[in-house]
Amino acid sequence: MRARITFTKQGALRYTGHLDLHRLWERAMRRADLPLSYSQGFHPQPKISLAAALPLGFSSLGEVLDVRFNEDLPTQEIANRLKDNLPKDVQITQVEIIDERAPALQTQVLSAVYEVKLTEPVEGSDLKRKVEETLQSATLPRERRGKFYDLRPLIEALNMETDAKGKHGLQMILSAREGATGRPEEVLTVLGIEPEYTRVERTKLIFQ
Repeated sequence: MRARITFTKQGALRYTGHLDLHRLWERAMRRADLPLSYSQGFHPQPKISLAAALPLGFSSLGEVLDVRFNEDLPTQEIANRLKDNLPKDVQITQVEIIDERAPALQTQVLSAVYEVKLTEPVEGSDLKRKVEETLQSATLPRERRGKFYDLRPLIEALNMETDAKGKHGLQMILSAREGATGRPEEVLTVLGIEPEYTRVERTKLIFQ
């Protein structure tokens, strides 16, 4: 069977990388005595796939993984058996059964929704103007790892938000397709905001 697990990644686990997170899940499933399926060959690997890598330092409310088991299990049993074997900063929010023939999880990710809290005060009118200028830009040339690209088509939505205490923040929806991934820190740099003065959380992945 193929199960899809949606989970949070909070606290100190914000600084856990993609490969370490994969290993964390593998260990948790082994401790929970779940019947993992493994690949063939000299170095069998558990059939666990994470939807999209989350940059270091970002928290998340909506990470997703697919896992294959050798036996059919009720979704609630999977959640219950994993509950006591995961760190407290990982909470399972949903387990569902997925068609075995469905496309690979990573190929189905279209976009990601991010909430950005600003840890330093900013002038609301200035931030609003910068957001509008960014959205009105025809192109936003950027460089990443020595390669030039246009950030503008990777920004699907960008909004300034203000909470009940008058603190300003941002919500952005960025492309997360393979080979076309928008990065929140790049958008922040365009807005003139130093990424280290923010807290970024991925709240949702949008699939085909």
